[in-house]
Amino acid sequence: MSDLGRKPAERIAGARSQRLAGKTVVLAVTGSISAVRTVELARELIRHGARVVPVMSKDAQKIIHPYALEFACGVRPVTEITGGVEHVALLGRHDAKADLFLVAPCTGNTLAKMALGIDDSPVTTFAATGLTTTPTLVALAMHETMYESPMLQQHVETLRGLGVSFVEPKMEEGKAKLAEPLDIVEHVLRLLGPRTLAGRRVLVVNGATQEPLDAMRVLSNRSTGRTGAALAREAWRLGADVEHWFAHGEAELPAVPTRRFSTVEDLIAMAPEARGFDAVLVPAALSDFAAEPAQGKLPSGAPPTLHLKSAPKALPALRKAFEGVLVSFKAESEIAEAQLVERARASGKANGCALVVANLLEDVRAGRTRTLLVDGRGATPVEGDAEALAQAVLARLAEELRG
Repeated sequence: MSDLGRKPAERIAGARSQRLAGKTVVLAVTGSISAVRTVELARELIRHGARVVPVMSKDAQKIIHPYALEFACGVRPVTEITGGVEHVALLGRHDAKADLFLVAPCTGNTLAKMALGIDDSPVTTFAATGLTTTPTLVALAMHETMYESPMLQQHVETLRGLGVSFVEPKMEEGKAKLAEPLDIVEHVLRLLGPRTLAGRRVLVVNGATQEPLDAMRVLSNRSTGRTGAALAREAWRLGADVEHWFAHGEAELPAVPTRRFSTVEDLIAMAPEARGFDAVLVPAALSDFAAEPAQGKLPSGAPPTLHLKSAPKALPALRKAFEGVLVSFKAESEIAEAQLVERARASGKANGCALVVANLLEDVRAGRTRTLLVDGRGATPVEGDAEALAQAVLARLAEELRG
């Protein structure tokens, strides 16, 4: 069938990944102004392969027309419960039921009704059925004062006690706004994906360090931090409790707790706080050299002579701080691949690393890189973008942690 004969939703299905292929998400929309963002949310879920079935309250239909969600999902929204008992067909106790009940946006009114078992709209009818049969994810949206109400927070805790997961709202302009659709999708991926790192604590040390030359200038490198961000994001998707230490770079930061540092010495000072993690991954581009910084700003004009010294090494400090799995990264240039493997293995042995992720700078291309996963057994090549590399590295990490 040509694109002209396909529904718009079918044209984008799986365009980003197949992580949600074969999964059905019931997207329940309530009467918040944030309902206008559900078209974007639905499309992002479909881009990961999901089938999305929208359910709308009457108030939601006053804000966004059902036609908009029908276009977005390729499925006519459920706007009332009919003789087809749609809530049972989609969330009943049977093998063909949906995989996730997602309420986004969820108003304070709907949240209270879900917690109290009140059933007076298509959304709350689905909730009354799905809370006991189907994983449920709620993304709240309301005014800040409503969100801070002790009664509302009590309803949140009641639903948490029933196993409901929540996406925290963005606190802006006196409102608890709906989280970004991409962040909501990340929660869906975590709930419905493989949980190979569930219960594990993972630290990702990321970004390019900056060693000061004077009060304004620094000695740094070209690392963007994208690989480290992809690793943190993927570890979180796989169920880990993730912390991200980030120096500098252009990467979009993952939605996990992030702490900042700047120099190698900053990182070494933080190293004792790695205690208690099950794994530490260090894709950070750490400076090999530092300078004695000048006082103030060096004057323009004739270039000064810079005297560089070796920067301290952070990997030994991290290795000393915790007993889990340490994964380091090594980049070289203009050497044979066999020599790269030899150097990576020697570095890994010296620093107590279970795995070294090694590559040649000549193999780095925009959006695609050839990398080797080096351990005592051999070197496994991985080709693809940062996300593909993150998946491969974390699959190996899960094996190490199981062992």
